[in-house]
Amino acid sequence: MRFVVVGLTLSSAWGNGHATTWRGLLRALALAGHSSVFFERDVAYYADHRDLPDPPWCDLVLYREWTEVAARLRRELAQADVAIVSSYCPDGLAAIGALRRARTPCAAFYDIDTPVTVADLRAHGLAAARGVRYLSAELVRHFDLYLSFTGGPLLRELEDRWGARRAAPLYCSVDPELHRPVPPDPDLACDLAYLGTYSADRQPALESLLLETARRHPDRGFLVAGPQYPESLDWPPNVRRLEHVPPSRHAALYSSARLNLNLTRAAMVAAGWSPSVRLFEAAACGAALVSDRWSGLEQLLEPDREILLATRPQDVGAYLKMDDAALRALGAAARRRVIREHSASVRAQQLVELCTEVISARIGASSARRSPRRAPRPEAGSRSAAAAPGARA
Repeated sequence: MRFVVVGLTLSSAWGNGHATTWRGLLRALALAGHSSVFFERDVAYYADHRDLPDPPWCDLVLYREWTEVAARLRRELAQADVAIVSSYCPDGLAAIGALRRARTPCAAFYDIDTPVTVADLRAHGLAAARGVRYLSAELVRHFDLYLSFTGGPLLRELEDRWGARRAAPLYCSVDPELHRPVPPDPDLACDLAYLGTYSADRQPALESLLLETARRHPDRGFLVAGPQYPESLDWPPNVRRLEHVPPSRHAALYSSARLNLNLTRAAMVAAGWSPSVRLFEAAACGAALVSDRWSGLEQLLEPDREILLATRPQDVGAYLKMDDAALRALGAAARRRVIREHSASVRAQQLVELCTEVISARIGASSARRSPRRAPRPEAGSRSAAAAPGARA
């Protein structure tokens, strides 16, 4: 299959979870024999932190203005089997318009931010990010597939309230080639690490589960890595700060901490069934994980066997006292589960199967319209089949 994607970013993993998701997925598609092209608006924010300018497994098209690329997109869509627009896409509405005109065999919207999108649709009928509109309520029904980072009840709302033809979970995934256990790095060693961009609605959980834990355990070492944290934050002296850790160093970070903390944005907690890409990445590295609680998590990783759950600093403090062997066993169990069910190759196969179903159904419907079945004309004097004894309604 040929995939055409218009999304937020593929070239830069700075301050977003979109890039790593697309990298694993598109690379897995390429390994399975499919091809893809990714259209990305070339904005300064990502250009200044571009760590993958020329992916070897995907054609990357960077553009400054939509008018520069509209003709190229039309040509690509004419040759495509599957076209996908993602959430937070800076030119989402224009891209959706191009998809509708192209009539690609399978047109999909991939929502990497479903709870945020749905909250916007409920409030305004329009989803927007950083002031950029990327989806409107009336456009939801025009996609063959509405692929969602979030599973559970929100999928039914997308179909029943917003008219999605088919809403299906396509959770984030992990590339085991990039995320695997590696030797610990002494420079990243700590008792508890958290990797994540600052988010105001996630900060209370970080304050409670990491910073307050650090204050209560001054003999332990903690690490917070990620950009955009306000300078006014009060960091305990035993908490190290790293502004950015590139994806090539994520495995080293996860492998160097005794425990890794997973935190979820408020909208995702409320919706449930919203695993973050960091969760699967850390698990694939064999990291011992402690996470905040939300509905659906227990269906992805088994509590106390594959992941630890915390609601208070006391919970985290107790986990810090676990011996290293128990933490290693926890991490190993999580890694086995994630590689089996949430690798990029598994997710790519799921995507291909979903798209194949759509295309096959469309081909079948088209054939039926071209060659309608006609009942044989009854012979003179005979009863019609509808009136024959035993005929089915």
